[in-house]
Amino acid sequence: MRVRTPSRGRTAAPALLTALAALLAPLGLAPAATATAPATPAAAPRAAQVYEAEDGVLSGVTVGSSAAGYSGTGYVEGFDAPDDQVTVTIPDSPGGLHDLTVVYRAPYGQKNTALRLNDTGMGEITLPATDTFSTVSAGRVLLEEGDNTVTFQNSWGWYEIDAVTLAPVPPRPPHQVTGEPVDPDATPEARALLRYLTDGYGDHILSGQQDMAGIRWIEENIGRTPAVAGLDMMDYSPSRVERGTTSQEVENALAWDERGGITTFVWHWNAPTGLIDEPGREWWRGFYTDATTFDLAAALADPDSAEYALLLRDIDAIAVQLGRLQDAGVPVLWRPLHEAEGGWFWWGAKGPGPAKELFRLLYDRLTDVHGLHNLIWVWNSVDPAWYPGDDVVDIVSADSYPPAGDHGPVSATYEKLVELAGDRKIAALTEVGSIPDPDLLEAYEADWSWFVTWSGDFLTDGVSNPREHLEHVYGHERVITLDELGDFRAHGGCRATHTVTRSWGTGHIAEVTVENTGDTPLTGWRAAWRETGGQAPGSAWNAEVTGDGTTVRATPSAWNATLAPGASTTFGYLGSGPWPDDRALAPSCTAD
Repeated sequence: MRVRTPSRGRTAAPALLTALAALLAPLGLAPAATATAPATPAAAPRAAQVYEAEDGVLSGVTVGSSAAGYSGTGYVEGFDAPDDQVTVTIPDSPGGLHDLTVVYRAPYGQKNTALRLNDTGMGEITLPATDTFSTVSAGRVLLEEGDNTVTFQNSWGWYEIDAVTLAPVPPRPPHQVTGEPVDPDATPEARALLRYLTDGYGDHILSGQQDMAGIRWIEENIGRTPAVAGLDMMDYSPSRVERGTTSQEVENALAWDERGGITTFVWHWNAPTGLIDEPGREWWRGFYTDATTFDLAAALADPDSAEYALLLRDIDAIAVQLGRLQDAGVPVLWRPLHEAEGGWFWWGAKGPGPAKELFRLLYDRLTDVHGLHNLIWVWNSVDPAWYPGDDVVDIVSADSYPPAGDHGPVSATYEKLVELAGDRKIAALTEVGSIPDPDLLEAYEADWSWFVTWSGDFLTDGVSNPREHLEHVYGHERVITLDELGDFRAHGGCRATHTVTRSWGTGHIAEVTVENTGDTPLTGWRAAWRETGGQAPGSAWNAEVTGDGTTVRATPSAWNATLAPGASTTFGYLGSGPWPDDRALAPSCTAD
């Protein structure tokens, strides 16, 4: 097992009025430390450089000028053949990491373009539909000193490229992830897994492979074992079971857990009814929009309908299988309704509203009705319009299928996920065709928590992931394999509870109790929670408590850093502002 300290982790104290500490005196409390620190001056913004696409090298495309609103002398159009592309030269660059923004128009619906930097694949960029020239982030690019080239190659065509802008970026600040699950009743195993992922976030990436056949292929051909197994609830769908399907995926998950691996489940949910079942749209393709007439929006609009009842029937059937895993103490990275915004699956065919409503229905029924608390909830879409909410999502994720052999860091998608959740959720690469190069992930600060390579040709065709690339990935010091995973269940080993003991018009007093829930002594602990509503921490006793406007973090004093099994310690702090009566906190707790 590799033991690492996160490379970019640091805490920042808040700039609070020290006069708040005086409020402790009438209460007979003497703080051990005051959480103050000088403010860090904000870096001056750096100017972006604009480069016109029509000045680039064109291949299979032309310069147009009939659409209004472009910059320069025109724009590049005609992306309709696979090799159509435009290459823009960035001259005399000082090098370094830069934000890349594309000015484009996509009047024929959402499209994709493949990005190449200095003739190296960098993944795809999604171009949302727009009738006017608009901007979209393409993520970060690492420029070399001197001349560089940026190429946009047709992937899903009929769009227009007007210009690109580049702006240097500072190093990424610390992530704001606390590691506290959205389910307040999450099992100890689920909490431990999420803590493990949180503590390693930004330091390493976990290797993963879809289906057990793919895992065996990696073991036999590369000599290593992925840390994460990707499995599917598909054949437990009632509309498939009634047609004779069976599944061993829960048994696979139980066996994988016995080996010490991490399990993630997707659900290719066969539509509850309305399967067309004709050539090309067979019943077993019933998770695709074009293979069913099932109308999600109509079903959700009428809870008394037969279609709504079938939705519940299907969820209840999957709850039985997930319950088998909870009974065995197996935590699950649970990724339902994946790729909803693409629209090719029926759960996304009616737009973001029904998809979000169905996700929340899933959450409520599985947790509240069936009492399933072994699930870490993974959302799998980038567009903010589709996001179901921070209160039902533990981890944000995306799937990436760039051109075969493109091992770029999928930086544009990563940055969108960071923005989507305000950098308060872990981001994962839950399906990939070609695996990103770990060296590029580190260089681009694309801190994906894990990747799962899809099964079949993506693993074995020798093009998507050549053997030498797989050996590079699985032997990389930044990539965690099964033998390096260790016992993630033992990770953390502590629990924190937050209580407000007094609140008044200008402040409040809170106490936090940290308990060792493991079987071995703790030699250190850390607690964290989100800072919202202006209730920032000030003077503290029995711990060092700091806040940065988003997250509050606490570390022990010397005398209470070590806790025996079952032992606990309590620290307190003076906070600014009154405490809302309806606001409850469930701090995360991790142990050294």
